[in-house]
Amino acid sequence: MDYQDKIKTLEELKEIIGSRPRDKKVIMCHGTFDLVHPGHIRHLTYAKTKADILIVSLTGDAFVTKADYRPFIPEDLRAVNLAALQCVDYVIVDYSPTPEENIMTLKPDYFAKGYEYSDQTNIKNQIEREAVDSYNGEFIYTPGDIIYSSSEIINSGPPNLAIEKLITLMKSNDITFDNLESVIHMFKDLKVHILGDTIVDVYIYCNPQSSGMTKTPTISTMFDHQKQYVGGAAIVAKHLKATGADITFSTVMGDDDLSKFVINDMCHSGINFHCNLDRDRITTEKQTFIANDYRLLKVDKVDNRPISIRTLEKFRESITGNEADAYVFSDFRHGIFNRDTIRKLIDCLPTQGLRVADSQVASRWGNILEFKGFDLITPNEREARFALADQDSVIRPLALELYKLAQCKTLILKLGNKGTLTYRAPSDSSGSFFSLDALAENVIDPVGAGDALLAYSTLALTLDKNAPVTASILGSIAAAIACETDGNNPVNPESVVKKLNDIRSCV
Repeated sequence: MDYQDKIKTLEELKEIIGSRPRDKKVIMCHGTFDLVHPGHIRHLTYAKTKADILIVSLTGDAFVTKADYRPFIPEDLRAVNLAALQCVDYVIVDYSPTPEENIMTLKPDYFAKGYEYSDQTNIKNQIEREAVDSYNGEFIYTPGDIIYSSSEIINSGPPNLAIEKLITLMKSNDITFDNLESVIHMFKDLKVHILGDTIVDVYIYCNPQSSGMTKTPTISTMFDHQKQYVGGAAIVAKHLKATGADITFSTVMGDDDLSKFVINDMCHSGINFHCNLDRDRITTEKQTFIANDYRLLKVDKVDNRPISIRTLEKFRESITGNEADAYVFSDFRHGIFNRDTIRKLIDCLPTQGLRVADSQVASRWGNILEFKGFDLITPNEREARFALADQDSVIRPLALELYKLAQCKTLILKLGNKGTLTYRAPSDSSGSFFSLDALAENVIDPVGAGDALLAYSTLALTLDKNAPVTASILGSIAAAIACETDGNNPVNPESVVKKLNDIRSCV
């Protein structure tokens, strides 16, 4: 028998084992099994000796509360791991906070817990014991000569399962590498209008100098060279354009040398550029001083005053007069977006077309919840916590609360080096959320990774609003590529295809 055939639904398992009294004795074990370790093997092997049929009940991802970013391994892969064990006859994923419902439905003859759970004051133990006692089942503890902890093992150095988890997600959603590659090739047929704040990122490379004896703790460096990159919403526009899509970009800048640099860059990239120059503003500039690959200092030159009524009307006209497949609001809180302007700009959006928003907080007061009812939002963890005024909740409840309040169709929560967590509308065949580990192999410069994710996720959902898995995968791959290169450069589709093929070769 294929060991994956051991994974059953509650109704399937109820029919297989039948009702009490049975000819064959049934024992059930329940747990998270985030990493299957020797303690689990001893526990399950011993349990099997007490009955003819061993059922392992597995806590679903949504109800794992052991730590902030757990489970480390998603439920589909944990179920497969358990099913591969010879002593295990059946595996069931439990979509409840406790195994009480499964116990009462299946009524196993025995329910086994590890010796480490023998504390009679444990609340979960009491719930489980009361359920077993209600039909005269037997509650037992397996021997505890050696006790292991999945949490301790994971915290000491989690293994790299990023690709395996990706493949598991793809298989469960019937997505192939060829599917992903074909989606990328269709981006060139799309039309996207992006609105947002332009930033010029300036990297100033220096050589450290020996300070010697000085009166103040001053960092002394010697200028070597500098590089300029368009950033903010402008780099999102370049990521989108790099795919071959038809891109319109509306922004506001100061009438200065930096704006001339941006205009030239946008025109050279082939972007339809609607630039509102305001002589009373400066173009946002963010300088980063780098010495020996270390970022010594960051200096921001910004003007966060709201845009004028006249400029706002120009933005409204650019939206009203340009039909697009998708509209992206890239909010850095440098003047374009505030409560008043967001509402007025949203009111101009056509009923057709994907609506996407990314609101970056940093040290400002952007709030992703101001973009309510959008098709896609892509905040990071800090932005999510800021929006909810919640610094304590673990990640999945936090993301779920944001998803509900934002009333969005898809939420991709960016978790930095921990990857992404995506919430979507659940269906009969899929749950409400899934996670992806970060796919970057060698992080050089993480700046702009979120912008790359935003661009590729947007295009994938523009092609198919019901494809959040594809959007999350392609967005994560684009983000990984952005991390693996120095400077804020657009990610081209050829590099995404290459990384897809690199991952494919590992399978």
